[in-house]
Amino acid sequence: MHFLLKILNELFQSLTTDTVYALVGESGTGKSYNAKLVAERFGLNAIIDDGLLIQDDKILAGRSAKSEQTYMGAVRVALFDSKEHRDEIARKIKHYHIRRVLIIGTSEKMVTKIATRLQLPPPSKYIHIEDIATKEEIELAVKSRQIEGKHVIPVASIEVKRRYPKIFSNGIRFTFHRSNPLQVVPTDNKKDSKVVEKSIVQPEFSKKSRIAISEAALTQMSVNCIREFDSGIRVKKMIVRADSRGYRLVITLDIPSDAFASTDLPLTKRVDNLQKKIIDRIESSTGIFIEEVNIIIDKVTTE
Repeated sequence: MHFLLKILNELFQSLTTDTVYALVGESGTGKSYNAKLVAERFGLNAIIDDGLLIQDDKILAGRSAKSEQTYMGAVRVALFDSKEHRDEIARKIKHYHIRRVLIIGTSEKMVTKIATRLQLPPPSKYIHIEDIATKEEIELAVKSRQIEGKHVIPVASIEVKRRYPKIFSNGIRFTFHRSNPLQVVPTDNKKDSKVVEKSIVQPEFSKKSRIAISEAALTQMSVNCIREFDSGIRVKKMIVRADSRGYRLVITLDIPSDAFASTDLPLTKRVDNLQKKIIDRIESSTGIFIEEVNIIIDKVTTE
């Protein structure tokens, strides 16, 4: 019996993804452009990028966030908000026995969230775009995104053109050294070189103005969460900041001295619970990504 359990355990391990790396960087900095090079460099045999599971030059499963009509819709797809979507990816990872995965995202928090939703272990290594691309390369990528609305899908053009003809723009090919995948230079040594193809696309949401949620709406949603959490807490001030990584909220509160009298939890734990409630409520209701909620307790009132 013990021998049988050992065999079953070994079989389970062989079918389980055991290595997850993350490529992190702000929107438009060239993550998808460099994804295949990073995967080759670290021996990762699949890429999860903007809602797609990619292996070699093929899309194995999922749907591209870049095919969405709106920015908010694209965010939801990239974060695998749909249970059907994330279950499909998880099944395919197991079906193809994929054990080494690269997840692409705008922050460490985002890729960790994606890993959890896809039933994968948390990333064991975070690679930042600044680690693999020069300042000039990043600036060029940002310019291409902001001015021309161009995005990259790290898949051969024939595959993208077939699936997403409405957003396909053109394909690009380059050669890199197998011995140093991050070095992209022409080479005559065919044994030490590999040709990689990627696709340039122009999503509908890039052609339109970016859809954002108003500061007033975020403030009202946060206030409602706080009232539900404890009606005695007063919001004194709230600051909303937005960047390519997501939204950051700074909330200053006054709390009554007996606010947490009904629980044995320490104040720090209650504040953590409130932060989580606000993040979960906003993300589930809007699809936007909340990078951080910072709660400041200004004073404890006796009234």
